[in-house]
Amino acid sequence: MDNTRTQDAFSQLSQEKILKIMNMVKNKEVSIEGALHLAQKEGYADKDSQDLLTGSLFNYSIYKYKHYRWQKRILQIDFNTKTIFNIEKGIIKKQFPFSQVKSCEDTERRRFSIVFHGRQDYELEAVSLDDKRKIMYLLSRVMQSNSCRRPGEPCLERAAECDVVHEGVLDLQQNAFMSTEWVKYLVQLREGELTLYCIGLGAESKNACPAMNTIHLSGGNVSVSKENECGTFLVQTKGHNYLFRIPFTVQNYRTEVVSKLRNEWVSLIERYCELCKGGSLSQEESQGDTSSEADYENVTVALNEQKEEALHFDVSAAATSLNKPSNSQTKPVKGDVAPASASTPVPISKVEVPPAPPAFFQSCSLSPLAKRTKAFHWDVVPCDKIPKSIWGSCDPGKKKIDASRLCEQFQVQDVAVFSGNEPSVNQHIMLDRKIAHNFSIFLKSFRVKPSELKEKLYIIHEESGGLTDEQITTLRRYMLTPKDAEKYQSFRGCPSELHIVDQFMLEMCKIPHLGQRLDLLLAVRELPVSMGDLEPLINQKIQASKQLHSSQKFIAVLEYILAIGNHLNENAGKEKAKGFRLSSLTKLSLLRGKERTFTLLHALVEQLSLHEPDLVKFAQELTEFEAVPDASMKGLSAEVDVLKKELENVTQCRRLIKPRTTKAMPQESQFCRELKDLIQKYEGDLSQLSKRCEEMKKLYSSVLVKFGEPQDLDSQELFGWISTFISEFRKACAEVMQ
Repeated sequence: MDNTRTQDAFSQLSQEKILKIMNMVKNKEVSIEGALHLAQKEGYADKDSQDLLTGSLFNYSIYKYKHYRWQKRILQIDFNTKTIFNIEKGIIKKQFPFSQVKSCEDTERRRFSIVFHGRQDYELEAVSLDDKRKIMYLLSRVMQSNSCRRPGEPCLERAAECDVVHEGVLDLQQNAFMSTEWVKYLVQLREGELTLYCIGLGAESKNACPAMNTIHLSGGNVSVSKENECGTFLVQTKGHNYLFRIPFTVQNYRTEVVSKLRNEWVSLIERYCELCKGGSLSQEESQGDTSSEADYENVTVALNEQKEEALHFDVSAAATSLNKPSNSQTKPVKGDVAPASASTPVPISKVEVPPAPPAFFQSCSLSPLAKRTKAFHWDVVPCDKIPKSIWGSCDPGKKKIDASRLCEQFQVQDVAVFSGNEPSVNQHIMLDRKIAHNFSIFLKSFRVKPSELKEKLYIIHEESGGLTDEQITTLRRYMLTPKDAEKYQSFRGCPSELHIVDQFMLEMCKIPHLGQRLDLLLAVRELPVSMGDLEPLINQKIQASKQLHSSQKFIAVLEYILAIGNHLNENAGKEKAKGFRLSSLTKLSLLRGKERTFTLLHALVEQLSLHEPDLVKFAQELTEFEAVPDASMKGLSAEVDVLKKELENVTQCRRLIKPRTTKAMPQESQFCRELKDLIQKYEGDLSQLSKRCEEMKKLYSSVLVKFGEPQDLDSQELFGWISTFISEFRKACAEVMQ
């Protein structure tokens, strides 16, 4: 074992934790490698607690699953307003109060899902395992804060100090293709959650974070039951089943001891499931039927789009049915299914039926002269309606068309042919068959040979011959698990004899820090685009704040509104006001006079026209409010914050992959030089953008003070009120002037 790695892992732990881990090794509960993983886990947990408990606003770049695609968003968890925000390009797309968060499902690799009360689940993917671990930690704080029973109790502090109720090393059943194995996990039971840390995978990457999974009991849909086999029990969640086993150790070598430990686990989990279920039911009752069908996000895809994909991949209907999932809740994604990590708990089903090996499809054999084109999926007129329509007398044969031009534009590109063996149904594949099938579909449109992959990673830009963004994203999702990597690293045969999928996987194993390289390429390309998108939005907010701060005519109009409102309220027996919130501007058109078409807004127009006609044109000083973008300052600030994190990650990745010797290949040296120049440029650009963002927030803060608005009011609301008022004012002017 690496002594430096061991010292780093144990140096930050307390004496009590070190002693606990050493006793586990002594009792042969964990191996020395497992003890190292445990020490790393404790170190990460302590660091997360310190970093994440000091802040109150957290922004993370994530990918959201929608319409069979992964769309980049920002997940903002705001403990000040107790709200979770879904932000896209500075626009707050959705916002969820903490009370609507029901539970969180941890799935393979970087993926997880948030379950809400009365809303559709959010399927998300973090950009890194480190981000995922932090997000899961924060979500556990959110759910623990929801479980507070006393209204006045400080929920966040209580959640942060939530102690481990019970812990121990358990075996978790993992299912691979046609095989089953047990992997060791440290399992910790806390109030509201069951946390699993993988410690049984010796081939775990030395640079990787310890794998963690969390089973949240707060959703109220978790149950536990004893199994027939001695020492085993099953934990069932909404979509996952986890089969645990009490391992035989120096202390647990007798059947009665194992059975007693199993009963203790089942009893404790059952108790906390019941507590959480009661809390969940009361929350659902308090939520009521407030959600609307309009709030649900449609995740269906058009049939024509499915046909287009099927034609693109040369997949026949019969062959596709082999891979059709039996569970209706599963969302299949072609070319987008990541391997289930051996270090992440994999759900098992009660009835284990090995799936039929999927066939690998051959391309349709066309004659050399035939040129296949894309299909146009139009809606065909039924035969019974043809005679009475224009189509009955239509003769398309009389119309001359330029077939060569059509073929040039819409011809389907030939699939690249690799020098490796053609896929065979009976050919042995080292990778899981289902994963290999999906990866082979991707390879049909991936015009790169296995031996060329490493060279492509040294090309930063796509126009220079590098990989496309879509190819990089897909390769990231097919990164090998440590267990699969161990298989390929132990291969000693001839690579050309392998299946084409195995050839690619073997080549991916040989590339050091492949995951970081792919992340780096994607980030380097996305950073300038994101900064270019944000700059005009931030500038617009700055101009809007300046106009609002300096407009004297708008202030005079507000004074007229105050005078009119006080006059009405005084005669209505109410006290006079010294000022009013700008949200009141949208209510002027709601107060109707004796004539139903005459509102208080019309009265304002009349008063201004009569006394100060120049004020009718006050909107000329507020031109930025004529079409205010949906982006909010809260969302834009979150975007800039995430860009800073992404640039920091790029810098760290550059240090990681930088050649350590002077014998680096010319292509590698050139790549590092270009990357260094780009990072310096991006740092300068982002610094300027950050300054503009700070200027935007400072100006807006002064606007809030000037108009007596609360400091936590988002610009999306304030600017929206003013924009609506200007629009309605102009409409009222036109009606009064008629």
